[in-house]
Amino acid sequence: MKVTEYFEKAGGKTLTSFEVLPPLKGGGMKAIFDTLDPLMEFKPPFVDVTYHREEYIYQKRDSGYFEKVAIRKRPGTVGICASIMHRYGVDAVPHLICGGFTREETENVLIDLNFLNINNVLALRGDARKFDGKFIPEAEGHGYAVDLVKQIDGINKAAYLDKNIVGGEKMDFCIGVAGYPEKHFEAPNMDLDMKYLKAKIDAGADYIVTQMFFDNKKYFAFVDKCRAMGINVPIVPGLKPITKKYQLVSIPRLFYIDLPDDLVNSIENAKDAAARKEVGIEWCIAQSKELKKAGVPCLHYYTMGDVETIRKIAEAVF
Repeated sequence: MKVTEYFEKAGGKTLTSFEVLPPLKGGGMKAIFDTLDPLMEFKPPFVDVTYHREEYIYQKRDSGYFEKVAIRKRPGTVGICASIMHRYGVDAVPHLICGGFTREETENVLIDLNFLNINNVLALRGDARKFDGKFIPEAEGHGYAVDLVKQIDGINKAAYLDKNIVGGEKMDFCIGVAGYPEKHFEAPNMDLDMKYLKAKIDAGADYIVTQMFFDNKKYFAFVDKCRAMGINVPIVPGLKPITKKYQLVSIPRLFYIDLPDDLVNSIENAKDAAARKEVGIEWCIAQSKELKKAGVPCLHYYTMGDVETIRKIAEAVF
């Protein structure tokens, strides 16, 4: 079933969903199952699986020189999605990214997903590689998420890259995209960022999942901006608790978001690590309850491997 169909079927009830990371190369499905097993009691209709582009490492050769080598540290998103659906009977939403993929490779992934009856995707540009100063698309790939959305929407209409294909099968992907209540860090201002978001919706996207935020007023203001400019698709808030003191620095630096003074002060003044974690959990619970009361379609939790914390939050909210 499509993500948007779950929202319609819920009839205004707030659903819950979770996002998981693929294991590092060499790992197995146990890490995924260990994360999801304790969360299935909350009956998520779908689970997101992230994708990560290639990274560069430098390997020393016998000659003494270093060779620049591209590796994928977390492969297997498509297979992981199929395993999740088989084990739990819930839909899986693979993330598709522009970085590291040609249009043909993207088309082939979509064909594989269609064969597996996976008909939900989250279309993202993806991050720049660690040592690149900016996002660099693959040759013959997409530089922007809107172009990826257009390709997925096109294959929904049987528009394949090979123009010799006549009477090809139409696919039926439900397309999610990212939204940024505090704007994308590369956008010069919020108005232009909203224009880019509207372009993704106009290109065929069906729903929005937000970047994490810690002040619900920013989510509500973002929704109001969307509605004012004619973006009427479901907007799912993405949530992640702060559980460690160093995240007061790392989260704003990595995700370009602000932290409320009350949250920062409470964590700074907590007596120890356990107390700081409890502050973050209680803050996320309060966020979740307010959003649920407001009737958001779904609360989407970024697990980041911390299943115990996410379970504690979900248990208090659902």
